[in-house]
Amino acid sequence: MRIIPAIDIIEGKCVRLSKGDYDTKKIYNENPLEVAKSFEAHGIQYLHLVDLDGAKFSRIVNYKILEQIASKTSLKIDFGGGLKSDADLKIAFESGANQITGGSIAIKQPEVFKKWIQQFGADKIILGADAMNEKVAISGWLEESKEEVIPFIQSYQQEGIQYVICTDISKDGMLEGPSFELYKRILDSDLSNQDCHFERSREARLKLIASGGISTFDELPKLAELGCEGTIIGKAIYEGRISLKQLENYILS
Repeated sequence: MRIIPAIDIIEGKCVRLSKGDYDTKKIYNENPLEVAKSFEAHGIQYLHLVDLDGAKFSRIVNYKILEQIASKTSLKIDFGGGLKSDADLKIAFESGANQITGGSIAIKQPEVFKKWIQQFGADKIILGADAMNEKVAISGWLEESKEEVIPFIQSYQQEGIQYVICTDISKDGMLEGPSFELYKRILDSDLSNQDCHFERSREARLKLIASGGISTFDELPKLAELGCEGTIIGKAIYEGRISLKQLENYILS
């Protein structure tokens, strides 16, 4: 299972929120590049970089931070937050993103998102399926849609999506543990396992990335056992609940 630390950006600073509430903002470091380099120094290869300003204003904002981290580390970066147009995607990829995550746009402008999957390929586009009460939340988690998370994921799996980041917003930043039950049900609903008309191949399998609520190192093997392809870890690192040395040893084991 891939270990993917998170850096969330507001006004160029590394912050964390609780349950996606901007009023709970806590600044952990004024220099996101410094944080990214500390991850790299411990053998971490991946980074989840979120432009929270972009999510709020529905356009890419902190691409200079992306460019700085991408050019000065070897981390493979998935970038999200406010990507709404072809121009936003062009800026993100040109600034060094390895993958981009789209959430709100997959609900509000599905034809645009489907076009991105076809244009860039399933290895470059991640579906952001973040949920509150199992309904997909959008616009930086400020709105709840009517879409239920599992059918939503399945509908995009039929469009070719493989990578899905799912955050249970009620768990995010709370350090109370991830949504094991929700992730199990998502993985059990993987169309490549159950639909005889769906292409049965290793490549078509759902690559679920767990996010939100990770609080202790012991939760990581449990997520791996469930079948999660990766896990995003944020506040647990910043609050010292999980050390970078523990993650380094996990990656090397």
